[in-house]
Amino acid sequence: MRKYFCSALIICFVSLVLNESYGQTMADSSNLELNAINATNNVFNKAIGQESSLYNGPKYYFYNPLKVRGFAYFQDTIASPGNVYYDGVQHKGVELFYDLYKDDLITVLFDKNTYFSLLKEDVQNFDLLDHHFININADTLTNNSVIKSGYYDELYHGRSQVLVKITKVIEPVQISIGTPDAYSIFSKPIQEFFIRKNNVYYNINSEGELLDILKDRKKQLKNYLRANKIKFRKKPGPVLASVAAYYDSLSN
Repeated sequence: MRKYFCSALIICFVSLVLNESYGQTMADSSNLELNAINATNNVFNKAIGQESSLYNGPKYYFYNPLKVRGFAYFQDTIASPGNVYYDGVQHKGVELFYDLYKDDLITVLFDKNTYFSLLKEDVQNFDLLDHHFININADTLTNNSVIKSGYYDELYHGRSQVLVKITKVIEPVQISIGTPDAYSIFSKPIQEFFIRKNNVYYNINSEGELLDILKDRKKQLKNYLRANKIKFRKKPGPVLASVAAYYDSLSN
């Protein structure tokens, strides 16, 4: 199944070339076959070039707007240029978008009309809309009770690490009497923050929890927050990244 999409695409190209060549001559079937294969390779390589290894995932279908409204996607954006490290190869300038509801990374074929999901087990990381996402397999972590497998926005990477898991859910809409059809709507982004210390991840929901995790430098961190007038609840992501970087600097 991993190469099904590429195989189907090659078959389509072969059929196209053979159909175009069928009426020309039957004098030399071996030459006809060779010409067809060469032409197919040329068309195929021109069409998908160096990105061919990307096109091996299942087809992606958009949500029915009559049943669920709004956007499931990161920053409500479809098909923006990005980079993805996929199946051992770095692909740059690829059109990507990230489905927060399904936790799927999607790209588009060269025809600009066919969308499909990248196989998650082959995605190491990707860059999209000035954010760097990493793919975490929770089964490979030790002493882990809070991180689930999936894509995480990496806000800071040093001796410590700060991650945010961004998701969306589908919420029902309250329907008043006389409304013709019921429907649902995608929620606003839901964020869960995590910090890694000594290779163990912790879920962070408040400034107090953060300081408790980093208690070996608690006094310095409290002074840092006070001096810079930093409030966790206003911008938890940037605050976590800033505090983690400062904490690492104290530990050097």
